[in-house]
Amino acid sequence: MTYRNPPTTPRKSATFDDYTLSEIRRAAATGIYDIRGAGAKRKLPHFDDLLVLGASISRYPLEGYRERCDTSVLLGSRHAKKPIELKIPITIAGMSFGSLSGPAKEALGRGATLSGTSTTTGDGGMTEEERGHSKTLVYQYLPSRYGMNPRDLRRADAIEIVVGQGAKPGGGGMLLGQKISDRVAEMRTLPKGIDQRSASRHPDWTGPDDLEIKILELREITDWEKPIYVKVGGARPYYDTALAVKSGADVVVIDGMQGGTAATQEVFIENVGQPTLACIRPAVQALQDLGMHRKVQLIISGGIRNGADVAKALALGVDAVSIGTAALVALGDNDPRWEADYNELGTTAGAYDDWHEGRDPAGITTQDPELMKRLDPIAAGRRLANYLKVMTLEAQTIARACGKNSLHNLEPEDLVALTIEAAAMAGVPLAGTNWIPGKNGF
Repeated sequence: MTYRNPPTTPRKSATFDDYTLSEIRRAAATGIYDIRGAGAKRKLPHFDDLLVLGASISRYPLEGYRERCDTSVLLGSRHAKKPIELKIPITIAGMSFGSLSGPAKEALGRGATLSGTSTTTGDGGMTEEERGHSKTLVYQYLPSRYGMNPRDLRRADAIEIVVGQGAKPGGGGMLLGQKISDRVAEMRTLPKGIDQRSASRHPDWTGPDDLEIKILELREITDWEKPIYVKVGGARPYYDTALAVKSGADVVVIDGMQGGTAATQEVFIENVGQPTLACIRPAVQALQDLGMHRKVQLIISGGIRNGADVAKALALGVDAVSIGTAALVALGDNDPRWEADYNELGTTAGAYDDWHEGRDPAGITTQDPELMKRLDPIAAGRRLANYLKVMTLEAQTIARACGKNSLHNLEPEDLVALTIEAAAMAGVPLAGTNWIPGKNGF
């Protein structure tokens, strides 16, 4: 009688998973790296790894229907004659016209205005629809300087100097030729249909001393009225925050690696930078060490999704958050109603990230006139406003449960962490203990 070993169940490699294998095959077939939009898709420590400690006997909660919980925030009070006062601490991140369609930019302005917050231009300049429908508009000053002019600097309510993005700190921008329409080409002074690359660093300075001079130039152009933000990708948040403050910034914006991009290399998105959660404590520490915490405001972005994320970020010392990808989803990005169209593009609703190709079925990340008609900016703006309202109500609910009458009264002692990694990054105790990894040498 012949004995055979029973067959083993085939097992796939955790290192060489299906996606990795497909990427190797794609690279071998094409000889080019993959480009996509959105942010990091790998699992990273995030706000879900923190829990809020609600009130019981040792803390006294507030009654949600009777007791007020303030949500307003003042940005740019350090130097600007006209700091920005927002009703909610949730702003709309910079996303360019070119990357996004005209109706999408209009919808972002409408939604932000209905919610009492600000929106931001992005690379490529200011559109009239965006300025006309945005009560508070932040104008981004980027390395490319596409569409930049002193008139629009003065028309803005604040100026954001962009040093880097969380999806690609140290990398430049990218807008492929299929999205360079007549209007985009005119605004950026580029040939129609030609790929556009933005520089990875500003041509106007080489270090913080030069940045200080540039900030002074922008203040003079705007008669010292406008708050000046400095935005950096989350790589070295302590030193970048300290140098931005030294250079005279009114507001520091730090974008973690869950933050999105219009287009860049996949290898960049997934392997460069730090998680948003890891960026907050060092940035806050830098402000505290300089005696500038709350004097220079801190905005964090990258993967903010709901009111719990907002509350936890503010508890860690942030003044406001900024959303980009979530705002696009609220407008209608990756909506299952366009599933058949996504399937034709070789993907599915919820996974579509080829924003650079300009074929977005939802009419958001495209310059195709027929696709753009699918997005009603009025209805999309209302959806965004509804979403921002819910986020704010969720954050208020959490703050009241902690006995706080303002979102800005939340503090680190209101939090615990579920994992050692999150406890170390956020500087809060591991749940069920008083241990903060790394504190006092332990």
